[in-house]
Amino acid sequence: MSGSRSTVMGRPRGFDIDEALERAMRVFWEQGYEGSSLTDLTGAMGITRTSMYAAFGNKEQLFRKALQRYVDGPAGYLDVALAQPTARAVAEALLRGAVRTATLPENFAGCLTIQGALSASAENRPVHDVLVQWRNAAGDRLEQRFRRASDEGDLPGDTDPQRLARYIMAVAFGIPVHAANGLGRAELDGIVDQVMLSWP
Repeated sequence: MSGSRSTVMGRPRGFDIDEALERAMRVFWEQGYEGSSLTDLTGAMGITRTSMYAAFGNKEQLFRKALQRYVDGPAGYLDVALAQPTARAVAEALLRGAVRTATLPENFAGCLTIQGALSASAENRPVHDVLVQWRNAAGDRLEQRFRRASDEGDLPGDTDPQRLARYIMAVAFGIPVHAANGLGRAELDGIVDQVMLSWP
């Protein structure tokens, strides 16, 4: 007998960690970071504060995990869009994805990466900053994709990839705001139609 044990003794977790994180993501999505109290979060997750801290860390750490879940799930259309074969298809897939995610009937109008913490108190500035970093990184990825398209002759030679990427991202980030204001999917798709009519 070596005396070692292959399992760690202790009380097993009494909840589904993925389901709890999904519920936390939805609270942050609907109410934003500062609008989501620990009571709101633990109530939606169906766990105690002690269990939340043990499984996810503090509120900011929970938000970061929820944001990653959002990026991998509802906001996964960004990766799909960037993989499209032409710059035009990339732009349209990104904008249509923004429309779909902002208007899913089982979710909340808007976008977690936009409305999660547009403004924040000094103590919550790190959450604001992580969302700014995510949005900037998304814009940088789109710009790189458009630069590749320009190099490949998929965009006219006089196209400025940075300016085009900023324009598309401005529309993409504006779509959830209009969704939160009450515009439906058909109306938002109409905005995308208008953008695509002016494609270079």
